[in-house]
Amino acid sequence: MAEVLVFHHGQGLTEGVREFAERLRQAGHTVHVPDLFEGQVFDSLEAGIGYAENAGFGTIIARGTSAAAALPTELVYLGFSLGVLPAQKLAQTRPGAKGALLFEACVPVSEFGGVWPHDVPVQVHGMDADPFFAGEGDVDAARALVETAADAELFLYPGDRHLFTDSSLPTYDKHAATQATDRALAFLARID
Repeated sequence: MAEVLVFHHGQGLTEGVREFAERLRQAGHTVHVPDLFEGQVFDSLEAGIGYAENAGFGTIIARGTSAAAALPTELVYLGFSLGVLPAQKLAQTRPGAKGALLFEACVPVSEFGGVWPHDVPVQVHGMDADPFFAGEGDVDAARALVETAADAELFLYPGDRHLFTDSSLPTYDKHAATQATDRALAFLARID
């Protein structure tokens, strides 16, 4: 079973993120879910992103890096939207990474050193008409990652919702979230 470090999205450590982590635990995985927002949960994505901007995206990434430092290096890094920043950085730069699951965001690999590690498998999940994922270039970064990484998959789901996997938010899409969760569980099952 895999050991997974989960980073929440821009609305904070919501009940939906906790439920997703619990689903991974029920499948037998060890899951860690640090709070990058120091206990704050926001009613809107705009408010949460405002908090992250005020704190500084570098600070959010540093909080994720700090959370990882207390754990073994053999981790799968999972991020939702904003949480993809620390997840992708750690997957690319921290020796021992076992994999990465990136939901609703992906940044160019050049952001964290320019090369995806050959031995780190990755999955990227997003909606094909999500204004953030599809409209701000994340899907293009994901496609480039899939073209260059040795073991990479991109899953696009029909729809325009951001944070579609969070069951506690109005943007939740049960069908797409179930598919994404099943694919993530299959990914984790093959991690040794």
